[in-house]
Amino acid sequence: MAELNRVHMNGLRATEAVGRLGTLQAAADELGVTIGAVSQHVARLEAALGRAVFARTSRGLVATEFGRAFLTRLTTGFSELEGALKSARLDRANVLTVSVAPVLASKWLVPRLAKFSELHPGITVRLDASVALVDLDASDVDVAIRVGDGHWPGVTKKFLLPQEIFPVCAPSLAKGLHDPRDLTKAPIIRDANSTLHWSTWLAPFGIEEDQLADGHSFTDAALCLDAAIAGQGVMLAWQTLAQYAIGAGQLVAPFPQRAETGLGYWAVTSAMQAPSRMARDFITWLETELSETRRLFP
Repeated sequence: MAELNRVHMNGLRATEAVGRLGTLQAAADELGVTIGAVSQHVARLEAALGRAVFARTSRGLVATEFGRAFLTRLTTGFSELEGALKSARLDRANVLTVSVAPVLASKWLVPRLAKFSELHPGITVRLDASVALVDLDASDVDVAIRVGDGHWPGVTKKFLLPQEIFPVCAPSLAKGLHDPRDLTKAPIIRDANSTLHWSTWLAPFGIEEDQLADGHSFTDAALCLDAAIAGQGVMLAWQTLAQYAIGAGQLVAPFPQRAETGLGYWAVTSAMQAPSRMARDFITWLETELSETRRLFP
């Protein structure tokens, strides 16, 4: 590709357009520039090449013998580039990029994607699993699933589900939990990075968080869940984190009470442009799935 560094791409584009279309005016119209600009681009390219691509005649620009061979190869090259760009656009046309936190993706969304594909076989979902607050106007993300209070400026958002927390543990451990105060004698699994607190759930029972027993600590909610499934203690979970494990009988919620965190699940899209049909279909499906999750935790 060293030869490409010797010339300016605008010169190649202008010269190819003149050769293919036959006139400076037609090339200027296609490129959206003036005739003078096209003429300058052609002249600069010829200077860089050290050879004339066109002869200047009373009938306008006529390709030289060198120019005819050069223009044929130039048009072929630009046709290949056009095809590559078109294929990229077409590949993107049926791809929906969704930004979602890793734990929400792995424990709730991914197990359900087959259902979405059955309903919408023409849409390919690409998950961007990250805790970063993605800029929907400066990225290729179509929809973000966020958990929070909804105070995000410059976006369009739709509320999906309030987040509720509650203790979960393996069935074998739940046999010894008959009253919330029994938690003070059970090993407690803690997420060191969580902003959710046991005190939110414990307060109605008059129990202080520091009364809880010690237990293993992790820096990831998914690891906490795995430890709970392994019977290593009780963890503070929420609907989307624990639903699959509870449904599979790996975990139980030993107490029926749940506490709202003040946060919720939201579908977020750019405020600068209307969501695509794919994004709308995905959000509608999300609403249905999260409604089912809510029904399972009445």
